[in-house]
Amino acid sequence: MALDVAQLLGMTQTELDDLFKQSPAGPIPDGSAKGTAIIAPGTVFSPEIAEAVNFFAWQGKTFDSKNGTLTNKITAFGFNAIIAQVYVAGSWLDGKDCVVLDYSKTSTVAHWIRDEIRLIGPNFYLGVVYWGQKRLIDFCLEF
Repeated sequence: MALDVAQLLGMTQTELDDLFKQSPAGPIPDGSAKGTAIIAPGTVFSPEIAEAVNFFAWQGKTFDSKNGTLTNKITAFGFNAIIAQVYVAGSWLDGKDCVVLDYSKTSTVAHWIRDEIRLIGPNFYLGVVYWGQKRLIDFCLEF
């Protein structure tokens, strides 16, 4: 059965972690993806928080797989900004391959951020955000 955003928002942190650990890295994506922040997973607040973040701050990412980069779609207007390098490497969560979204050399405002994504369904990725080495939140991307 294919997963959707509502199901991810209803999962606990342990369930999200298990799904991430069980999923393959998948290919480096290409094109525009709608993003959903997963904050307070498994609580009644998660969908409302995701909607607020999506409206005011972050709508998703636009990948350029040929050049190994991406930009984030930010603000209520969806401006493309905050560039990251994209490559396959070991996950900080379990050491297995994932697609890494690395801001350390490309962004002055987000140089301490590292995202990791894995394919959980057709054109659907689950992501983990780290601030330094500290786990911050989860997110998903729909292409």
